[in-house]
Amino acid sequence: MALLHRATLRPSKLDLLTTWLPSRPWYQGPADADVLIQAAYRLDDPADEVGIETMLVGTTDGPVHQVPLTYRAAPLHGADESLVGTTEHSVLGTRWVYDGCADPAYAVALALAILTGTGQAEQYFEVDGRREVREPTMTVSVSGAGDTDLAPVGPLRRVVDEDTALIVTDSVELLVIRRPGTGDAGASGATLSGSWNGQTASVPLAYARPV
Repeated sequence: MALLHRATLRPSKLDLLTTWLPSRPWYQGPADADVLIQAAYRLDDPADEVGIETMLVGTTDGPVHQVPLTYRAAPLHGADESLVGTTEHSVLGTRWVYDGCADPAYAVALALAILTGTGQAEQYFEVDGRREVREPTMTVSVSGAGDTDLAPVGPLRRVVDEDTALIVTDSVELLVIRRPGTGDAGASGATLSGSWNGQTASVPLAYARPV
């Protein structure tokens, strides 16, 4: 479950992504174009400490890119190269925003979402002491999940940030499709798929394979 705040961010997520995205090797689009949000989904952090949101973003004429983001209350040690930026949250204060593919909290959450079949987190707003459901902006489903218990994911052993990002841990390999609908030829394993406005057919978003 993801409990959200009605808050302002300065700079906004889109401001951060507009600056950061053109520096990525898998980005396709003009460097000076405004970034648009197509859809987004969230995953649950089992430790309930890190915000985990995956955004589907693109430019007016370019492809859609999948960008997992993690929101932290303090810097992540050793992850300076994966820092998207910092932002001031009107409720929570300073947040450090990271590329999720380099954050171990994201690896744990994604592995659990795929291999246990839980998929995306339900989202709620806290309003006057009661919770209101936030309707999802996309449909996410899981296929091929096994019945075996998932071993602890542990630290990241290797991350290869290409069109299909590879995340390797001691117990699972994760593949994240940076441009959904492309770049996943030959990928296998339990699959997280999604569809959204403008993408009516469900396409693979990520794969997980126990090792």
